[in-house]
Amino acid sequence: MQPLILASSSPRRKELIRLLQIPFEAVPADVSEDFEPGTPAEQVVQELALRKAKAVALSHESNYVIGSDTVVVLDGEILGKPADRGDAKRMLLSLSGRDHYVCTGAAIVQGSREKVFAEKTKVTFWELSEAEIDRYLDSGEPFDKAGSYGIQGYGSLLVKKLDGDYYTVVGLPVARLSRELKSMHAGC
Repeated sequence: MQPLILASSSPRRKELIRLLQIPFEAVPADVSEDFEPGTPAEQVVQELALRKAKAVALSHESNYVIGSDTVVVLDGEILGKPADRGDAKRMLLSLSGRDHYVCTGAAIVQGSREKVFAEKTKVTFWELSEAEIDRYLDSGEPFDKAGSYGIQGYGSLLVKKLDGDYYTVVGLPVARLSRELKSMHAGC
């Protein structure tokens, strides 16, 4: 079997895909991440995941190529990666003491075959003080993450509880991905 191709340079996604115990290569996807305002989050992440997988699949036609995208959703608004420290602080203050959703889309492309899905997990944050938020911002962790936090790092201290799949929040729902690859006879 040809190795899987992960259409990403994300260290987190590389770690997660290793859980499948299948050889893989990571190839970054260079695609537009723009989407039509008002598009539902589950549709956004599926479309972006498919764009990434298709872009990389153009040069890896015989491989199974996996694309993924993650967003944080609060009150119907998609919170992407913060533009700067002020934007990150605004997001974290808005998430403080509240429930929100993390939605991760994944796409598998192999030749003309495609499988696309999304998983959604409810996350509840503790009530956060400005000092806690500032300490977290000082760590540098939030600046390349949707919603300005990473649950797998120091950001785990912000999370009171989860309802759903932890790995969806990290950025790749590996259990579902494994099952979808099996359904495509990808050798998982």
